Amino acid sequence: MLKKGRDFIKYYERLRKTRIKHGFTQTQIAERLNIKQSTYAKYECGTRTIPVDKLREFCLTTNTSSNYILGLSNNYKYPD
Repeated sequence: MLKKGRDFIKYYERLRKTRIKHGFTQTQIAERLNIKQSTYAKYECGTRTIPVDKLREFCLTTNTSSNYILGLSNNYKYPD
């Protein structure tokens, strides 16, 4: 369940944390998503919404649950 107020999870913060946790640079992730690094940087800053297909590819690349990225779950791992 989404949290309200100051506890609301910002998906773009989890994008950044997940990318760093897995040792990727923005450029490396952008290459995997087939986009420019500047576009990916906007996803992480929250100035541009990540499209569903790019979110899916990000999650597959980092083996991360999309529910975790979106703040719907605290379970980080992508289900087997």
